[in-house]
Amino acid sequence: MASRKKSRKKQTGKFSTVALVLVATAGMALCYLLFGSMARQGKRQYIYIDDDDNMDSVCTKLAPLSTAYGMATFKMLAGIGSYASNIKTGRYEVGSSGALMTFRRMRNGMQAPVSITIGSVRTTDKLAHMVSRKLMFSSDELLRLLRDKDVCGKYGYTPDNVIAMFIPNTYDIYWNSSASSFLDRMQRESKRFWTAERREKASTAGLSPLQVMTLASIVAEETANEEEMPSVAGMYINRLEKGMLLQADPTVKFATRQFEARRIYNSMLRVDNPYNTYRYKGLPPGPIRIPTVAAIDAVLNYRHHDYLYMCAKEDFSGTHNFASTYEEHKKNAARYAKALNERGIK
Repeated sequence: MASRKKSRKKQTGKFSTVALVLVATAGMALCYLLFGSMARQGKRQYIYIDDDDNMDSVCTKLAPLSTAYGMATFKMLAGIGSYASNIKTGRYEVGSSGALMTFRRMRNGMQAPVSITIGSVRTTDKLAHMVSRKLMFSSDELLRLLRDKDVCGKYGYTPDNVIAMFIPNTYDIYWNSSASSFLDRMQRESKRFWTAERREKASTAGLSPLQVMTLASIVAEETANEEEMPSVAGMYINRLEKGMLLQADPTVKFATRQFEARRIYNSMLRVDNPYNTYRYKGLPPGPIRIPTVAAIDAVLNYRHHDYLYMCAKEDFSGTHNFASTYEEHKKNAARYAKALNERGIK
């Protein structure tokens, strides 16, 4: 009798052990399905969900990024969680955290932001094209706002100078942001950039932040040499203070849209355009490009000197010869013209 009881206990123990093993195995399998890397080869990837996506199209986009078991698990979770009726636009990470986390991100709209670098571009057209390549809205949508007087007025600008609102930097922005919310963000970043210290320096130089951006855009076009920038800025400020024409070649290129011109001809100088600083006194209506931060700070920290003229050096180093008198400047200009002719540069 005792031996029978022991036998039963043994069998019960074996069944319990087998059951525990099965439960543990099932648990491990479930954990693997839910938490094992969903992305193929464990590499972080991203899925972009548009306004017109449905369950089928989401799965079509997700399949090439996902492992087979990850895809199967996602579909199971999507069915349980009614994802088909709660699809949210955005850019979502498909990474090593598993199908459950991927599903949660997509179900709850937990996006992975896009890093956008605002560079020193010349026109709003190029700006709109550059930004729209990274975000959901089109180039035309952004350009339409940048050309709208009322929209620009809301931010304190005009279509001619709204480019001054953009500060070169890299920003993390959600892919499905609207064009208007993007502009809101850029205004906040601009306000953050224009600290009390920078505003005070602008005021001391007799300039508004917009005027600083406009002059900085000319400085950025004149030289890529950051050490020279404060001297270039100082020369233009000297001309402004004396009421002289700026006679900045980059503004002529902007007015004529001949951005790659190596020489400025008299026919270009005669163009009647408010950006032509050979004809119109003072600063042009707005920046001729998004200036670099180095150029902005060069204007705010401009070098004090008595130079009124500058001309590109004849060695084509990208730097300039500065002069205090027109006679001295003519000699510098003659040397540069001779160098251009010798190289056959038209």
